[in-house]
Amino acid sequence: MRMLLFLFAVFFFLAPAKNEFFDERCNKLHGKCMRTCYKNEEIVALCGSSKRCCLKLQPCGRNSGE
Repeated sequence: MRMLLFLFAVFFFLAPAKNEFFDERCNKLHGKCMRTCYKNEEIVALCGSSKRCCLKLQPCGRNSGE
């Protein structure tokens, strides 16, 4: 029973640290953590709490007139 309580305490305190790792990774990619991405955004990573790291799509730079 003590082992079960110990494991619960360890996982309870490690969960926020794991979420911060994913959120920090998203910030380095200049994205934002959201439940769903908009049409002009793409998923580049995963965040904590089952959110997605969304980043706006960049235009390719080609002109359609040429």
